[in-house]
Amino acid sequence: MLEGAGGNLGVSVGKDGILLIDTQYAPMTDKIMAALRQLQEGFPKYVINTHFHADHTGGNHYFGEHGATIMAQTNVLTRLTEQQAPAKALPVLAFDQELAVHINNQNMRLLHLGPAHTDGDTIVLWHDGKVLHAGDLFFKDRFPFIDLEHGGSVLGYRDAVAKMLELTEDDTKIIPGHGSLASRADLLRFKHMLDDCINWMQDGKRVNKTVAEMLATPLPERWQNWGWNFIPKERWIRTLYQGLPAH
Repeated sequence: MLEGAGGNLGVSVGKDGILLIDTQYAPMTDKIMAALRQLQEGFPKYVINTHFHADHTGGNHYFGEHGATIMAQTNVLTRLTEQQAPAKALPVLAFDQELAVHINNQNMRLLHLGPAHTDGDTIVLWHDGKVLHAGDLFFKDRFPFIDLEHGGSVLGYRDAVAKMLELTEDDTKIIPGHGSLASRADLLRFKHMLDDCINWMQDGKRVNKTVAEMLATPLPERWQNWGWNFIPKERWIRTLYQGLPAH
């Protein structure tokens, strides 16, 4: 796991070369390469994108130009193409639901769990269940960004987190999209936050509260301090209000 200005990176190194999960922002590529050289010489042969956002795909063009084969869920290819990304920044291998990758004596499952953070999310689960890269389906100890404009779903996000809990063990190391290296207990706490906040919002919508009234209603006390610079409490409440059905 490498941490930087964008989403957390995952790295596999070994006799088959370097596999990189996500590429952060474009200006970070020199720092990423410096960190990779501490692990193994050479450019990544493979790149996996967990979704299309620029803090996870910004370095695609650089690594693609240096020979990396980029893999992602089909909708990532669609979104990056819509944004007129350069050809070398686009996924070469696109899959719908699942792709198996065997590299460096490791088997990984790339899984799309349905619309959640966006419409093209991928989690990367090592076959032995000991490591999971969750992408932005997990923001450790903070409210998540759910991109409703690009196919994200509040209920789908909750369901994807529930699925990740089913796929992991107590000793699984989890790389969140944002935040420090996490455990399954951290992911379970994140799921409790989602459940509590969704139930809170559904209770309000059931009695026809407006978004202004919900903004004036305290969130469940346990989660009051989970706001952060990108998703402060107010933005989280607006996402829940917009993303959940009326009743």
